[in-house]
Amino acid sequence: MRIDAIILRELHLPLVRPFETSFGVTRNRRILLAEIRSEGLIGWGECTAGEHPFFSAESTDSAWAAIINELGPMLASEAPEHGGECQRIFRQVRGNRMAKATLENAIWDIEAQRGGISLSRLIGGVRDVIPCGVSLGIQPAIPELLAIIEKELAAGYQRIKLKCKPGWDVEVFERVRNRWPGITLSCDANSAYRLRDADHLVSFDAFDLLMIEQPLWHDDFYYHSMLQKRLQTPICLDESIRNRRDALASIEMESCKIINIKLGRVGGFSEAIAVHNAAQERGIPVWCGGMLESGVGRSHNIALSTLENFTLPGDVSASARYWREDIVEPEITVSPAGEIAIPDAPGRGYEVRTGLVERLTVRKETIRALELVG
Repeated sequence: MRIDAIILRELHLPLVRPFETSFGVTRNRRILLAEIRSEGLIGWGECTAGEHPFFSAESTDSAWAAIINELGPMLASEAPEHGGECQRIFRQVRGNRMAKATLENAIWDIEAQRGGISLSRLIGGVRDVIPCGVSLGIQPAIPELLAIIEKELAAGYQRIKLKCKPGWDVEVFERVRNRWPGITLSCDANSAYRLRDADHLVSFDAFDLLMIEQPLWHDDFYYHSMLQKRLQTPICLDESIRNRRDALASIEMESCKIINIKLGRVGGFSEAIAVHNAAQERGIPVWCGGMLESGVGRSHNIALSTLENFTLPGDVSASARYWREDIVEPEITVSPAGEIAIPDAPGRGYEVRTGLVERLTVRKETIRALELVG
């Protein structure tokens, strides 16, 4: 496909409510969108990097620089036939996986449109609906958390994930379990604990959690393996899994029993599919994590979640949980059964509200292939 232009935008979107994790509070999202124009078609990608390099080494500003200065010109000078070629095109640039995913996922979108099929079918998806869970940030007090859980359960969500950290864990789990003994409950530490906390983490086994997500260091397999030997509760790795090799290493070392796949964290659909396949071949279930995406990134997560081994409810929830007004239509909604129906229109299946995107844009830059030739 000929790349006619790559348009990178930064949008500012305020969250409906602040979202707190072990490494900070997010109230507003600086979202990078890539619009790739190719032979009359438009593909959209979203960068999932945070405003600061806290979840990963990437940030909104570093991703912008990587796309404008390196990745965008590389892609604009090529004519990729499919999204899988982006890994070859970007091979000289180390890391910067969220920046790479921004562009690669847009190419997959264009490829699906060219073929007249949905993105989910293009990548090998097998589901017509996906099960949905919610991720709930740390709250000012436990009663406020309980009220939110009650609301989300009434909305049909099939799994409740609680962000946790030292001082916001055991008492919270106990209160939630006493109130709802039968719900599917998990927790996410975002690397808030250390191996010295192992005895404390073992106490989590009393709460029948589906998983403990990334309790230790963000780049670790070894100590997670030591911890998993002491835990009955499955460890799920998130930040540690950057690619297929990491997935294979963590499985071989028995560092986890579940893997969270995030498109941005692994660099786009190509590597996400490879991680999925590696886990499936070894009997390790996976699920799709969220990064406070707008409807563009959320639509990519929906497509990814249709792959066969996504057997656990992911963080792909309704637009209205995060945004007063999303930038796609139709707005992403969750059924009373806690499911999202998979669109069958060519590409991602959700139209971008370009007028709203333009109004929300605070900076914009265009890369054209012809300019590179000159």
